[in-house]
Amino acid sequence: MQAAVLVDANEALQIVDVNLDKPGPKEVLVKMAAAGVCHSDWHVMQGDLPVPLPAILGHEGAGIVQEVGAEVVGVKPGDHVVLSWIPSCGHCFYCLKGRPDMCDEAFNIQLSGSLPGHAMRLHWAQGPLYHYLGTSCFAENTVVPDTGVIPIDAAIPLNKAALVGCAVTTGFGAVVHSAQVGPGDSVSVIGCGGVGLNVIQAAKLAGADPIIAMDANGKKRGLAEKFGATDFVDAAETDDLITPVIDLTKGRGADFAFEVIGRKETIEAAYGMVRKAGMAVIVGVAPPHMDVSFNAFSFPSQSKILTGSWYGQSIPRLDIPRILGLYQRGKLNLDDLVTQSYSLEHINDAFHELTEGTVGRGIIEF
Repeated sequence: MQAAVLVDANEALQIVDVNLDKPGPKEVLVKMAAAGVCHSDWHVMQGDLPVPLPAILGHEGAGIVQEVGAEVVGVKPGDHVVLSWIPSCGHCFYCLKGRPDMCDEAFNIQLSGSLPGHAMRLHWAQGPLYHYLGTSCFAENTVVPDTGVIPIDAAIPLNKAALVGCAVTTGFGAVVHSAQVGPGDSVSVIGCGGVGLNVIQAAKLAGADPIIAMDANGKKRGLAEKFGATDFVDAAETDDLITPVIDLTKGRGADFAFEVIGRKETIEAAYGMVRKAGMAVIVGVAPPHMDVSFNAFSFPSQSKILTGSWYGQSIPRLDIPRILGLYQRGKLNLDDLVTQSYSLEHINDAFHELTEGTVGRGIIEF
């Protein structure tokens, strides 16, 4: 089969023929239909997020089950599925605490570049290939843990469902689970890419007002407004992101600020733009070596909450069907998220346009 392989950081992806083993126990072979192009993959390509290489990237995808290994009971051949890049085990400390997003086993999979039990199903002429986040969906087919596939209604277009594997669930969950935004709450969103747009539309669904979108690409204004932003701040025109939010929230600051980029300056700005006792939610993935600074006195004196949101603090088996149900009922917009589709052979063009900020969400269609 053909796949996009990252051999080393700061290199382009190579489209090559690779081999894929049959699924082992509790594993599922999925024929990919579509895979989203996400900044997290780009961070790996740039060396900001170290993972075992060479590897097949891609963590946001949907497809059709082709074959299942022994002991698989949740899906069968022919099922349409969304991949989850946190295949939570269900029995570790965090899973039992209701936080499968923090699953220890899933974290170990991410670090090891393998499947559960250190299984490796990918190979090429040069030797072994590592899995990425237990998904590796920049390939025509992939083998994943059975805990990492969520069956969905076959009527839902797979090129739309793929986005729920990461961007939609992450943005939606940050609003619904991490922040628990309610009607009338004021919200600011720094970054209007695939995840940021879903923060915006989830905030709108929750009844937030105003919803202040910010991006350094002024062309994102139209998309932000389409998904529910009431105001837009062009970050390319000002170094001060805090004052516009203060001005638009009657001098108080936002009830909730969501940072969806992963930069030192914007993370610090998110904390600065929330009101006393407000909450800044950091969704953007920053390089592990990055440090940020906050005024220590502000923590007790202003009682602000600074928190993170990993995969939207979601429970994928509950949230992915829930989100797709909202889409089917016209409550969530997935159709306008995809602004450009590419074939696998043009995946490097897709990442170039992602970094240029010219797309909402690009998607690879197989």
